[in-house]
Amino acid sequence: MSKLVRDKVVIVTGGAGLLGKTFCQAIADNGGIAVVAEYDIAIAEKLCTSLGNASIVPAQVNITDKASVETLITTISKKYGKIDVILLATPTQFLRAVLKRLKNCLIYNIILVNVAKGIEISSKKRISEVVAEELGNKEYSYVLLAGPTHAEEVAIKLPSAILAVSTDEDAAIQVQKLFSNLYFRVYTGTDLTGAELGGALKNCLAIAAGISDGLGFGDNSKAALITRGINEILEIGKYYDVNPKTFMGLSGLGDIIVTCTSKHSRNRYVGEKLGKGEKIEEITANMNMVSEGAETIKALYAIIEEQHINAPIFSALYEVIYKGKPVNELVSLFMSRNLKSEFV
Repeated sequence: MSKLVRDKVVIVTGGAGLLGKTFCQAIADNGGIAVVAEYDIAIAEKLCTSLGNASIVPAQVNITDKASVETLITTISKKYGKIDVILLATPTQFLRAVLKRLKNCLIYNIILVNVAKGIEISSKKRISEVVAEELGNKEYSYVLLAGPTHAEEVAIKLPSAILAVSTDEDAAIQVQKLFSNLYFRVYTGTDLTGAELGGALKNCLAIAAGISDGLGFGDNSKAALITRGINEILEIGKYYDVNPKTFMGLSGLGDIIVTCTSKHSRNRYVGEKLGKGEKIEEITANMNMVSEGAETIKALYAIIEEQHINAPIFSALYEVIYKGKPVNELVSLFMSRNLKSEFV
């Protein structure tokens, strides 16, 4: 695997989480310089002093607790030169606030790489749309990294593959070269809308799969639920006029498999707890990480209702989480619907 032609400088915003640090490791392993920008000073100080994740954060990675974006970027630029990439590892519902802080700092063309997966609740917009809205006429290229890559496994360098997708193919190729190595293989793609939808909706489907686990159902039940959920994702994809082939790729089927079945999946975990009778408020309050699916389903439900999309599993999932519908009704609805042909 070829090394970078020169060091590339990458700022990872919201980077104190495991996912952000894992991407930093890949950058550093490839000869780049990664700076974790964690704007919660308490979290940054804990990370810097305890180094509880020392096995994950390599020596080449710098951790900063600078609360001011302007100060941070100025400091990093003086120390390392031009910043090549800003990697956004911020949960979807908090991203707009981060973009507002970044906007005035983007004084030259830069690649923004997003690893969050969701739909903004207030606007029902995909992340690339939120970025475009907030950054206006700033010069940047937007690349989404999506695929079956749980950070817990990438961190210990188990072989993984991911998709760098962008309408700017050259930017996607640059990101491919930045991250690819012997344990982390990056493919490129151009169907940004399809990849964003696949990444967002699989989190919701993983909650449904987790509910099946929590209720004590078997592999047959979960496999059927996931398959019919994929059918609903294809229906939603029709509304967005995306290439259905995208949903069969890394950002679709690949991510669905890992998120719906893995012990590392926070969204599947949320569903399992729901299946065991816990409420969403107590589940999320006891989690160290964010369940993107629990938030995205709010926006997705609104889209389904407004556009009259046939998606009974996703609709029932929202009603189970937020409208008090008994959790076992999700599976009951799935099993008791009128009999029909599979693809009609």
